[in-house]
Amino acid sequence: MKYSEEVSERLNDLLEKNYDTEKNYKFAAENAKHPELKAYFNERARERYDFGHELKSEIRNYGETPEKGSSFTGDLQRTWMNLKTNLSSNKEEALLEESARGEKAAVEEYNEVLEDRNLPPTTESILRRQRDAITAALNKVRSLEQSFSRD
Repeated sequence: MKYSEEVSERLNDLLEKNYDTEKNYKFAAENAKHPELKAYFNERARERYDFGHELKSEIRNYGETPEKGSSFTGDLQRTWMNLKTNLSSNKEEALLEESARGEKAAVEEYNEVLEDRNLPPTTESILRRQRDAITAALNKVRSLEQSFSRD
């Protein structure tokens, strides 16, 4: 397999995860009652939508075809979020817990791809910026979790 195909495959994995996370955040926004959380989840969904477009563009730069959808795993996670929020006495806290879990996994996935020391500088820059934004989102989710767990 050519290096461009290998990088594109890894970027497609991240793209799929961003599709999943965008849908998860949309689900969370639809199910959150607190206006601050609705706004936060909608903002994160838009951010992940933008990340997806950046990744698609980068994949095309390698001469490859971007993936076009979310994953079965993402569908399972949304089902789990739905079940968890319906069974929880604090729906906001449950949504935030699942968001934190997803963001933590995303940071790990980005770090794995960034371990490749042969990534072109443009690709590495995009991935670092996205990973750092996801890390900031994770920190914000943890802060919100503390606020809503006291309610």
